Amino acid sequence: MKDLNKLKGARTYRRQRRTRAQITGTTDKPRLSVFRSLLHISIQAIDDINGKTLAATSDKEVKTKGNKSEVALEVGKIMGDKLKAKKVNKAIFDKGAYKYHGRIKALADGIRDKGIKF
Repeated sequence: MKDLNKLKGARTYRRQRRTRAQITGTTDKPRLSVFRSLLHISIQAIDDINGKTLAATSDKEVKTKGNKSEVALEVGKIMGDKLKAKKVNKAIFDKGAYKYHGRIKALADGIRDKGIKF
């Protein structure tokens, strides 16, 4: 019998690679890479050409309480403010291996609320 954990990890890795194969971030248009765990969510703006992280934030910076989607929306707004401070108006959203649904969608909506275009 196959080890199901290894199989699931391989499928996740393939989905992530397939998504990232078409995405490259620059200084003017960084890649917004999302990480979602069972309890937390974080995002970072990455310049792939220079190999630099321009900005990063997670739910540990959020002061308000609420369900996970509301916290993800607040994280998105914080990230939008950080990108505006760096004079970034456009970005590429990298959802990784996750579905564009729930917390990931709320995070993207929070960034869009601050005027960042995908």
